[in-house]
Amino acid sequence: MTILVTGGAGFIGSNFIKLFLSKHNETIVNIDKFTYAGKKENICDVLKNKNHILIKNCITDKYSLQKIFETFRPRAVIHLAAESHVDNSINIPRNFIDTNIIGSFELIEISKKYFQSLTAQEKYNFKFINISTDEVYGDLSETGKPFEENDPYKPNNPYSASKAASSHIMRSYFKTYNIPTITTHCSNNYGPFQSSEKLIPMIIKKALNMENIPIYGNGSQIRDWIHVNDHCLAILKILELGIPGEHYNIGGGNELTTISIANHICNILDILQPNISSYKKLIKFVPNRPGCDYRYSINYNKIFQQTNWQPLYKFDVGIFDTVKWYVENPFYK
Repeated sequence: MTILVTGGAGFIGSNFIKLFLSKHNETIVNIDKFTYAGKKENICDVLKNKNHILIKNCITDKYSLQKIFETFRPRAVIHLAAESHVDNSINIPRNFIDTNIIGSFELIEISKKYFQSLTAQEKYNFKFINISTDEVYGDLSETGKPFEENDPYKPNNPYSASKAASSHIMRSYFKTYNIPTITTHCSNNYGPFQSSEKLIPMIIKKALNMENIPIYGNGSQIRDWIHVNDHCLAILKILELGIPGEHYNIGGGNELTTISIANHICNILDILQPNISSYKKLIKFVPNRPGCDYRYSINYNKIFQQTNWQPLYKFDVGIFDTVKWYVENPFYK
């Protein structure tokens, strides 16, 4: 039995693979093209695991993908490979179109051909899980009702637009070709092995290097934060119990402003690695980026009701452990 994971050397992918291998005696085929966000350091502790097969490949390479499917015959696909940084999507949107839309199309198209070759029992057991984002829904006012699965897509930047497009493609393949696709929409992740371009590791890195910590606008933007391990546990639940054709929102229940996150991290660093003065003095407000969403909030009642999943990490504990991990792992500073 084999699970195919795309983007398995990235932040969420590497954490998912480690969690899966710790719980299952089953082979994972890990496809990653190793951009700046996908690193071998993220998966160094599973490289020698007999159940982990690493293949350097891009999901836009349909001929290589077809060979991988024919060789390993996966019972499920966990599609995590994506360009995901909003700032980069504003500066170089083409990369997001190529990977998130074209790459997702090539992957689901190869999956369709593979699925059609399966026996009836194999088809019944097969799942294609597309990992998307809550950003496809647009943003909310401070009092707006949390996002639900049936809310319309209203993406406000090239990244979220590309993820919305790929989700639409997955839905169309379920409706048109009966491919058992499932799409998840998760809120902001944090935890170990995250690229330093993202908010929390960026704040930690800037602070430890005694550089200014840039915060957009006045830092009032609100995000729902979830520990990456909770997200990975949700994916496992959906792999086991998720219903084909459905969408599932995954949230952490931790709505916090950007400035409160920055202050909290600085407080932790003041304890773990004290300096002459508080790291808070490094915080500098900078002009907001174009199309910046104000608030994200997730209603995750559906996944709880159908799979009994709910987040386990308390934010204060999770963020302390995360900051401590970055302090103790200098190769990620």
